[in-house]
Amino acid sequence: MRSASLSGYVELVKSLGRDPYAFMRTVGLQPKVLEDPETLIPRDAVRELLEITARATRTEDLALRLAAQRKLSALGPISLVLREEATPRDALDTLCRYLKLVNASLTVHVEDTGSVVVIREELMPSPGLPMRQSVELAVGTMFRMLSDLIGPHWRPLEVCFTHRPPSDVSAHRAFFGRRVRFNQDFNGLVCLAIDLSKPREPGDQVAAGYARKYLEAALRDRSESVHDSCRQLILALLPGGACSAQEVARHLGVDRRTLHRRLVAEGLTFSGLLDQVRSDLVKRHLRDSDLPLSEVAELLGFSRSSSFSHWFQSQFGCSASQWIKQAAGMAASKEYEMS
Repeated sequence: MRSASLSGYVELVKSLGRDPYAFMRTVGLQPKVLEDPETLIPRDAVRELLEITARATRTEDLALRLAAQRKLSALGPISLVLREEATPRDALDTLCRYLKLVNASLTVHVEDTGSVVVIREELMPSPGLPMRQSVELAVGTMFRMLSDLIGPHWRPLEVCFTHRPPSDVSAHRAFFGRRVRFNQDFNGLVCLAIDLSKPREPGDQVAAGYARKYLEAALRDRSESVHDSCRQLILALLPGGACSAQEVARHLGVDRRTLHRRLVAEGLTFSGLLDQVRSDLVKRHLRDSDLPLSEVAELLGFSRSSSFSHWFQSQFGCSASQWIKQAAGMAASKEYEMS
């Protein structure tokens, strides 16, 4: 992901009375990576940095404080194109097209349901790493971007997070201007379609045209492995229960045999990749949320709780309930060591 994702981090941590560079060195990031916002840095390092900083400074709303400083221009050349789209909804579609150039680990799905638009944001899981701050930064940045496109007084209908609420939700309510819903089945925003269809004043179309040519060229140069493409599609299709090799192949524009050959060439199988994604997701849901196991099973694409239980036992060697107890014990031990 671009180092621009950490824009404002240094100033924020200094304002909290801590040394930002010490935290950065802990995760293997050198200060010089922040000099150029286009520098690509490891996503896992960024995620770990946000989590350890939030814990060390006891700032549960760290990500929202970072997002509060975000402007559309932080997206780089993409911002020029977004500003010239006819409506915020068009800008959203354009963002989805070029998103991999900003953050290849983030997927945005926009669903039109009559008078309401649902914006779902899904981050590629990082095994073993908490992602609360990264998720809140992604949703908070989307909120800031839409506020920039629609107007400063705009508010979404709902703000949703899959993780459990913080001890104090007042900062979240103040940031979004709405009561935030936690322990939900997706991360993202629910908006009025009429707000996203408001026409925008045209600006510098020439600059936007040059930016679009640059972005299209960058997309052509950006090769994506079958592994990454499949993981993103699996993440998107799992909650709907229609995640099969045939369905993934259809979305990729190939037949199932071709998908199989390409995965084998990368040393993978579809079933193995599916289990990997499910394993990463289930650990995140069980660790970070209070969703009932039946709902977690549905989010992983299981139509029956018994199928989920059998799969979980085969993957982890214990039941989901036992895993939750073990994870809670390890988390408590870690908190004790830090205190």
